[in-house]
Amino acid sequence: MKKFIFFILLLISGFAFSQVKESIKAESEFNDKVDQASEFPGGINALRAKIAHNFNVDKVKGSGISRTVITFIVDREGEISFIKAVGKNRSFNKEAKSAVSKIKDIWKPAIVNGEKVRSRYRLPLTMDFN
Repeated sequence: MKKFIFFILLLISGFAFSQVKESIKAESEFNDKVDQASEFPGGINALRAKIAHNFNVDKVKGSGISRTVITFIVDREGEISFIKAVGKNRSFNKEAKSAVSKIKDIWKPAIVNGEKVRSRYRLPLTMDFN
C-alpha cells in the first residue's frame, strides 16, 4: 500500500512540474520587436485611469516615493496574462498587479508583418506617499 501511495504521489508531482515548464515556456514566447505596438482601447491615459480606478491605496504601506514596473503579455486575441510588478515596495507591487489583473478590456494586439503577435507591455508606476 505504501508503494502504491508513493507511486501516485510521484505521478502527480511529475504532472505538476511539467505544467510549470510549459508555463515558463509560454511566458517567454513573445515579440519585443514589432511593427505596431499593442494598444489599450482609448490609449495610455485610459489605461492609467483604469489602473487608478482599480487601485486600493489603503492596502499599500510605505513612505516617500515608491516605484514599480508592471510587465505583462498581450496575446494575439488582445487578452493580458503573466502580469508581474517589480519594485522595492512589496505592498505597492502586489496592489499594482491586482489593479492590472482586474482589467478585462480587450487590447489591440501588436503587429509584425501584418500578423497579430504576442508582445510584452511594460508600464512604470509611481506613487508619492508625502
